[in-house]
This record gives sequence, structure tokens and C-alpha cells, in this order.
Amino acid sequence: MAMGKMKLTERSMARIKAPTSSGNQELTWDTELKGFGVLASGTSNSRTYIVQRPVRGRKVRRAFASVTEVSLTEARDKAGELLYQMRQGIDPNAIKQRGMPTLREALEAYLSARRDLRPKSVAGYRHIFNSHLQPWLDLELTAITPDMVEDQHTAIGTSAGHAAANLAMRSFRAVYNFVAERRPEMPRHPVRILRRSWFKVPRRTTMVPLADLPKFYKAVCKLESAVARDYILLLLFTGMRREEAASLQWEDIDLTAKIIRVPSQRTKAGRPLDLPMSSFVHDLLVARRSIGKAKHVFPSTGRGGYISEPKYPLGLVAEDCGVDVSAHDLRRTFATVAEQHANVRPIALKALLNHSVGNDVTTGYVITTTEDLRESAQKVCDKLIELCKIEVARGANVRRIR
Repeated sequence: MAMGKMKLTERSMARIKAPTSSGNQELTWDTELKGFGVLASGTSNSRTYIVQRPVRGRKVRRAFASVTEVSLTEARDKAGELLYQMRQGIDPNAIKQRGMPTLREALEAYLSARRDLRPKSVAGYRHIFNSHLQPWLDLELTAITPDMVEDQHTAIGTSAGHAAANLAMRSFRAVYNFVAERRPEMPRHPVRILRRSWFKVPRRTTMVPLADLPKFYKAVCKLESAVARDYILLLLFTGMRREEAASLQWEDIDLTAKIIRVPSQRTKAGRPLDLPMSSFVHDLLVARRSIGKAKHVFPSTGRGGYISEPKYPLGLVAEDCGVDVSAHDLRRTFATVAEQHANVRPIALKALLNHSVGNDVTTGYVITTTEDLRESAQKVCDKLIELCKIEVARGANVRRIR
């Protein structure tokens, strides 16, 4: 086979004739995009765009379009995509033709079947696959090998972090197993190669140091945004999850019964949360209700209508007092104060945090009512007031002064 090189342009393409004068196939490589070329037939008028490069030590060639079917610009773009896949160790000739579903199809089937997933979780799956497993999306599931899994796991760990790499591969394993349960002819999931290679990701232990609570509290109270201020204080004094607290609506707030009621469709656990208000939280919500006209307790002009991300106000707090924490760190602070300083029973703390009590049979017999939890919530509240050194006015009506 004769070969040549030149910069492929609409004008230079006219010099590539088919059938060739030699009667043999002739291959012309593009000098601009390495691995991209045009193959001219020696027996017909066929001219075909191709890509070629080594994949895992083996030369792989893929013909992907006729010159008469697509423009040179379109062909160059497609060639770039195929060459990118090949650099990732993917043989484009293994891409689905028929039969076995692609990873993209498997993901959609999995998400459709998992009716328990919330919209946010569905979006999370799609983000993981589009961000970290995009080169695999159009491959048949069985074309994804253990070696590819190992290489991609390492690559994600380098570019996005160890936690992201582990999550991506666990998510892929879930989708693969979902299909394998319905197609017994499939081999075992290729993620098994990581059984001794998972990244060790230490659990976060950051929280507001208890000695720093007074200056942290004062810095929060100095925030110009009353919405951000009250939202952060609610997180600290309830241990609620960031999204569950941010999305609170006034219809969830029963100021008379002093209960926050979060429906199951808006909780991470998928269980309703009836959270008794401590005195501090009740005072805070009464004050917000007196000025609140919006649907949400913590309104915003953003798409959802409520405060979406407290990173900016928490950043201002960090600049003021030097305590740099996340919203989840406030949940960890609440739990630490409850367990180690307020002597709250573990089962009560789990209920306050809306954690599962697990499969322990004995624990399942213990019924904890909202009123039982109110005493525990108030214990944590009183300890936090003490640790934050919040001044309390004495009298018939006790009010906390910020």
C-alpha cells in the first residue's frame, strides 16, 4: 500500500483520486492531525476517512466515514474524538454495533429502574459518568476490561482526587451489576481488579474547635446577610444537612408545636424528619417569620428560590475569625457536642441527625418520640450556648441576644 503525507484541505483533497492509478489502495496522512488520513481504493471510486494509532501495544485502524458523506471539518472533529478514545486505551472497533448495551444505555436503564433515587442523586450519577467515564459511554459494557478500569481509576485519582476515583468506579460497578443480573452470560464486573487497589480516603474530621466557638459565633453574627447568618446558625444548632436546611419552606415550620417537619422526598435518607425546636432555634425562626414573606425560610434570588451554597458567607466568617469550615463541618460539630458534652444517647443523636439505626434488633424495639428528642435537642442547645458564650437575658421571657 502506497502512503503519502500532506495537509488535508478541501483543495488538496481533490488531488486524492479513486480508483488510484496504481490499482492499489493509497493512504494519505494529514500533517496537521497525526493519525488522521484518507484511504483511496484501487478498484473503486471510494475514498474513506480513517484514524490509526497504537492501542495497548497493538496498531488499530478505524475507517469511519466516506469522503462524500461528511465534510472535512466534520471528519477532522470525529477523528479527534476517536483518537482521544484510542489514547485512553479504547479500541473504537469495540464500540457497540448491536446486542450488548453500551455504558450510556446501561446507565439510563439503571436510573430508570432506581425509582428511589432523588433528582439530585440522578444528576450526580450523570455528572460522574460524563466527567470521569466519558470515553467509555459508547462502548459495550463487555468491552470495558479490568486493565481499563485500573488505568482509569489511577487517571481520575491524579486529576480529580482519590475520593472521586473511588466513587466513579463504585458507580460504574453498580450499573454493570444491574445489567449483569439480567444477562447471566456477562462476565464478572471488571472493577474486581481494584479489590487491593482502592485509594484509602481518610474520613473528614474537621469541625469548629470548641475553644473557637465564641469567635466563630461572633463572626457569624456580624454577617451583613441576615439570611446567611440565620442559615449558618440553624446548621450549627440543629446539625441538619446543608440542602435539607436550605430548602426549608414555611409550611415545614410549626411554630406552635415547635417542630420542623421535612418531608421524605427532601431528605437524603428518604425518611421524613420531625425535628423538635430547641429554644434557640425557635427564637431564630420566630424572628425570621416576622420578616419573612417568601415561600422559603432562607430565600434567595437563585433558581431554586432559596440559599444554595454557604461557601461564600462561611469564607467571610473564616476571614474574620480564622475558623475555616464547611456546612457539613457544622453538622459534625453539633454531633460532637451532643455525644461528648451533652450526654445525648446514641439512639437519640441518630434520630436528631436522621441517621439509620441499622439492623440491630434491640435498637429497633426502642421507640423515640419527638418529645423525647426535644429534651436531647435542648441539652445540645444549652451546651452550645455555653460554649459559644452567648449572653442570655434573665426574666419572664428569656431571649438570646446575638
